[in-house]
Amino acid sequence: MAAHLVKRCTCLLREAARQAPAMAPVGRLRLARVAHKTLTSSATSPISHFPGSLVELVEKEQAFTPYIENQVDHLIKKATRPEELLELLGGSHHLANNHAALVLIRLSHLLSEKPEDKALLIQDARFQQLLCVLSSQITSVWHGTLSRLLRSLYALGLPRTSKELQSVEQEVRWRMRKLKYKHLAFLADSCATLSQEQHSQELLTELLMHLERRWTEIEDGRTLVTIMMKVGHLSEPLMNRLEDKHVLNRAQDITVPHLCSILLAFARLNFHPDQEDQFFSLVHEKLGSELPDLEPALQVDLVWALCVLQQAREAELQAVLHPEFHIQFLGCKSQKDQNTFQKLLHINATALLEHPEYSGPLLPASAVAPRPSALDRKVTPLQKELQETLKGLLGSADRGSFEVATQYGWVLDAEVLLDSDGQFLPLRDFVAPHLAQPTGSQPPPAGAKRLAFLRWEFPNFNSRSKDLLGRFVLARRHILAAGFLVVDVPFYEWLELKSEWQKGAYLKDKMRKAVAEDLAK
Repeated sequence: MAAHLVKRCTCLLREAARQAPAMAPVGRLRLARVAHKTLTSSATSPISHFPGSLVELVEKEQAFTPYIENQVDHLIKKATRPEELLELLGGSHHLANNHAALVLIRLSHLLSEKPEDKALLIQDARFQQLLCVLSSQITSVWHGTLSRLLRSLYALGLPRTSKELQSVEQEVRWRMRKLKYKHLAFLADSCATLSQEQHSQELLTELLMHLERRWTEIEDGRTLVTIMMKVGHLSEPLMNRLEDKHVLNRAQDITVPHLCSILLAFARLNFHPDQEDQFFSLVHEKLGSELPDLEPALQVDLVWALCVLQQAREAELQAVLHPEFHIQFLGCKSQKDQNTFQKLLHINATALLEHPEYSGPLLPASAVAPRPSALDRKVTPLQKELQETLKGLLGSADRGSFEVATQYGWVLDAEVLLDSDGQFLPLRDFVAPHLAQPTGSQPPPAGAKRLAFLRWEFPNFNSRSKDLLGRFVLARRHILAAGFLVVDVPFYEWLELKSEWQKGAYLKDKMRKAVAEDLAK
């Protein structure tokens, strides 16, 4: 405590003794080249790209000074270039109360897509002076601003050795019991997504402990759903308590929009509530009569979510696969409509592969043909290495296929066919019913196994876990139901492989295990 006080006093003295404005500090950064941005630039930043995000909940609070807005408040809000903010450190401007924190938050927004400028900013003498002013004001920073400040410091990439960063983290610890629940959730999301350093993960553990203890403080459904989606997956006990909170305990009062948000959150995380039967009975009861009246894209989202969670009923599948409904999404051009149609393909695959009693309708054959956009994706390092290693094992191009677009709306990283002795067969000679335009005329020989290679990148998983997100669980389920043996290639296993020999041996072992597990059934 004494050391903390001494550090603040030192910063105050440095501030008082700073050089006159005419003497430009060494190491000034010229950031004038950053393009002018509108005041809504934060909407496209990594900090606030998620609709209905925790950022939006926190930013609803008043961020600026409670008294009549002064000139500094106005300049911070209107700044469109980092240089404008750094200039506030000199001249006649006096940064008081929340000002230093607000400047840092605004800097983070302006530099959200300029990683090269973040490194230069940290070296700028005026930025270091700003951090010093922040340390002297930290106790007077408002709770909401404090939570946004820490997220901004993480986003700016301050080194873990930064005393100012450590000071803000310590301030969060001291105030943890006073912070609102949404501030705790916002901070937990910041620690989980923007920093992997040990000190931030230790803070995350403390935040989750408080979230688990104080879950009864959540009062409105929108906050509940947002917290479920952003931080629920970080703690299973927390997710279970959030589930109990005006899903099941307030079933009669729950609104359809609220229920839709919860269902989509569950599907995204592939979360199955403890009281699953009771919850989905409520879902079907509420949606039964109101589903046709919802906006078409939302209808598709909801049925898709039920498919992910293995709870879709025949009537719900029929509602969105009916020609009069799905025709509005055929040949669509906008990205949003294309995403919706992609989900229709997944719903169609669910009806085909997981509902043997389903009597129709289904999407027409012309609709399930892969579109060029299905393969128009940037090649990742894992994808490239996987293809190169597998090509080396195959020895001949006709023994395998890569980037295989299926009629189910999923793209396989690779496909091979093994005979009963484990030898590769030429794929083109044999019937491939999973393709929208099947090739080959011969049925595979008795005992042959068709293998699909699926790579799982970091974004495919729930944060801090090895659990796939709902979308990718659905993909894996469909590929298995289509008759494939799945060879999973997760990024965290591939990164451990250093040599080409290790990578080849890894894939051979994966294939042997997939075949052995199938034979053991």
